[in-house]
Amino acid sequence: MNTYQIATIPGDGIGKEVVPESIKVLEALGQQCGIQFNFKYYDYSCEYYKNHGKMMPEDGLDRLRDSDGIFLGAVGYPGVPDHVSLWGLLIPIRRTFQQYINLRPVRLLEGITSPLRDPGKIDFYIVRENNEGEYSSIGGKLYEGTPQELVVQESVFTKNGVDRVMKFAFELAAKRRNKLTSATKSNGIIHTMPYWDQRFKEIGKEYPQVALEQFHIDILCAHFVQHPDWFDVVVASNLFGDILSDLGPAVVGGMGIAAGANLNPEKEFPSMFEPVHGSAPDIAGKNIANPIACFWTAQMMLEHFGENEAAKLLMSAIENTIKEGKVLTRDLGGKASTQEMTSSVIEKIL
Repeated sequence: MNTYQIATIPGDGIGKEVVPESIKVLEALGQQCGIQFNFKYYDYSCEYYKNHGKMMPEDGLDRLRDSDGIFLGAVGYPGVPDHVSLWGLLIPIRRTFQQYINLRPVRLLEGITSPLRDPGKIDFYIVRENNEGEYSSIGGKLYEGTPQELVVQESVFTKNGVDRVMKFAFELAAKRRNKLTSATKSNGIIHTMPYWDQRFKEIGKEYPQVALEQFHIDILCAHFVQHPDWFDVVVASNLFGDILSDLGPAVVGGMGIAAGANLNPEKEFPSMFEPVHGSAPDIAGKNIANPIACFWTAQMMLEHFGENEAAKLLMSAIENTIKEGKVLTRDLGGKASTQEMTSSVIEKIL
């Protein structure tokens, strides 16, 4: 029996609702597939920040280091600025543990109606660079409060950082449908984006079987809406990948089904798995949060562990629950509670 130590951070808002339900699902899978999960809980959150003035304790990262995976619900709460939760918790985890790949699936599941009139078959991944790029902390202010006030924010693109995300994306495309799309803006961003394009073409020579295409980010966003069935794997910088990773789920049913993984592919450090929907304080505590994004995120964690049988079983249970259409939460057109949807998925596992 394989055993996994899971550092569990429910976080804020609906994170505290969907994480416990996901743990019920994982325990059912463990029972069915012979896997032992040991969950260790951490209260890192905006609530922790309000009580302690920081998102986690000084040794917070060290406490997570020996886990096999980090399972995060969501962070964010009114009154705590978003940059506080991001730079106080998520970014330190991603960078300390070299989680340089942010992976987001975008798939239109049977039983979900896309907001698009004629979406076609949508099934692709967004591979986002997760450690550098436009989200660097290099920069600052000069002459603050004067008419000469100046703000500078630097982007950082290293050869190592660009190449490793490109290679991950090429490898993924080679395992799927041999098509890779790059998001760029090299007509307007004069240094970093031409370099991104250069590395894309150079690394593409190592994968002659993979068809290459690139679009400027503005027209690429339009294609996501008008032609989402065109794509197989999309690789993007930190900022562009962040934008596309919300737009993609929007065309296949919304953030309630948006899963995500922050990967250290070499498994030298724990990877972190988090649904994309955020803490959603407007619906927190109402028992109507859609747990599918969190379940799908758990499925990605299982795949990362190499537990492919359990991952397939969970994805099948998710898909069959949605396809039946009997037990759906409000955002998917139903009236089910969070727990009712969980029960339906578990029934299909067992």
